[in-house]
Amino acid sequence: MILRILSFLLLLWIIGFAWFAIDLPQAASDSAVTDSVVVLTGGAGRIDRALEILEADKAERLLISGVDRDVKPPELAAEYERPDELFACCIDLGFQAVDTRSNALEIARWAARREEKSVRLVTSDWHMRRARLELERAMPLEISILSDAVQTKPSLGTLFKEYNKYLMRRLAALAGV
Repeated sequence: MILRILSFLLLLWIIGFAWFAIDLPQAASDSAVTDSVVVLTGGAGRIDRALEILEADKAERLLISGVDRDVKPPELAAEYERPDELFACCIDLGFQAVDTRSNALEIARWAARREEKSVRLVTSDWHMRRARLELERAMPLEISILSDAVQTKPSLGTLFKEYNKYLMRRLAALAGV
């Protein structure tokens, strides 16, 4: 009986992993407008995508969460070939976050302080489910979240690790942690 239960759980895990790997989140519509855009550092194309949204006037403000404390706005402006004025007027840097959970807390505090009604969450496609889960848990209910996944070609190892992290966070959420 124990072997059957374990086999069933393994089968559920395999089916879930297949779904997770095959049906990665997609980019949001380019016509979608939100109050602000928030991006989690750590993956190629994420900040570029967020800057494109801001420059297309699809959001009024941008928060880059998880920035190293030594980074200064002029350095980011030079790195991403954008004018310093854009960083001065419309971009906030978040230095408190060190992982996805603290990214969500930093974003939620920032959005609540700014009295936002909607935010566009930008992160990699393989990371979106867990990032959104964390943000939904941290964000006040009155703020809506639009997912905007940056398309990548993740390795099987990346998907394997992220799927297991996602499952563990789901279980922790069920346990109230």
